Amino acid sequence: MLRIPHRLAADADAPFPPATDALRDPDGLLAVGGDLSPARLLNAYAHGIFPWFSEGQPILWWSPDPRTVFRTDGVHLSRRFRRVLHQSDWIVQADTAFAEVMRACAVSPRPGQDGTWITAGMLDAYCDLHRLGHAHSIEVRDGTGQLLGGLYGVAIGRMFFGESMFSARSGGSKLALAALARRLHAWGWPLIDAQVENPHLMRMGAGRWPRTRFLESIAALTAGTDAAGPWTGRFGNLPALELAELPP
Repeated sequence: MLRIPHRLAADADAPFPPATDALRDPDGLLAVGGDLSPARLLNAYAHGIFPWFSEGQPILWWSPDPRTVFRTDGVHLSRRFRRVLHQSDWIVQADTAFAEVMRACAVSPRPGQDGTWITAGMLDAYCDLHRLGHAHSIEVRDGTGQLLGGLYGVAIGRMFFGESMFSARSGGSKLALAALARRLHAWGWPLIDAQVENPHLMRMGAGRWPRTRFLESIAALTAGTDAAGPWTGRFGNLPALELAELPP
C-alpha cells in the first residue's frame, strides 16, 4: 500500500507525527506543509526532524534512518591538514556573519546536486532563529579578516544540529567543524547532528546511528538548560594552531 507523508496542520504549535513514522522510500520523509516559523523549527529539531526542500516544492520535513552524528570528541583532521595548520594565521569565530555564511553555503557546489535547498525563505527563517539566539554560525578567517569557510546550525539545550557548511579556501569547512566540536566538547555538549552521510563527513569521524538511538539521545540533550543567545563572546577567537594538535 502506498504511504504518503503526513500533512501538517496550519497551527505552528501543532505537533509533528512521530519521527518513526517516516517513509523508507524516500528515506526519512515524514511530513509536508506547515511553515518555517521559529516555533515550528524548534519543535522539529527537538524531535529529530529538519526541513529540506527545493525552490518550487512544498516544505518537506525529514528524519532519516540511520542518522549521521559526530561525537564532539571524535572529529578527525588528517595529519597533512594539521601540518598546514601549524603554518596558518587562520582563526575561528562564532556569530560574526550568520547571513553571509548561509549565503555562501547556498552557492557552494555539491556533487550530484543542482541548485540549493537554502532558498530565500529558508534564509529569512534561520536569520530569525539567529536573532532569537537559537541558530549559530562558525566562521573561519585569515589574518586579514577574509571569510575562508564556515558552517551554521541550530542549538537547543546542549544539542547542536548542523545544517550546512562551505569552503572558500581548501579546508575552511573542516576547520570550522573541528573548532565547533572542540568548543562544544568543552561546554559539555557531546553530539553534533550531521543529518545525512557523505564521504567527507565519514572521513572526519562521523558515525551512522539508528534513528531510535539518535532520538533517545537528543531527548535528554535538548531538555538541557543552556540559554539561547549569541556565541561570539562565549566562543571567542580560536587559532587554527590549537586545532593542529587534535588527534589524527
